[in-house]
Amino acid sequence: MTLPPWTQADVGIAIGAGTDVAVETADIILVKSNPLDAVAILGLSRATYRKMVQNLVWATGYNLFAIPLAAGALYNQGIILSPAMGAVLMSLSTVIVAINARFLKIKQ
Repeated sequence: MTLPPWTQADVGIAIGAGTDVAVETADIILVKSNPLDAVAILGLSRATYRKMVQNLVWATGYNLFAIPLAAGALYNQGIILSPAMGAVLMSLSTVIVAINARFLKIKQ
């Protein structure tokens, strides 16, 4: 059985007033009938992906540093991270990632 062409596309775009089949299978549904809104959605998705990568790099770098320190990797050098301080730093990492996400800029 061959699928209809709109179900084989990488990205489906439908106008909200379109047929139910088109709206159900679409990845992007335009509420207004302006095709430039699809371009704006693609810009938003690219900006969101870049921000996700930034947050992933931040969190990974932080954890590569903090987890061995909290586990006592530098205990022989006299550097000790208490569990309470580890919890504070982990919370701070979460706050930094959230603040970074708030700085999402969309280039139009």
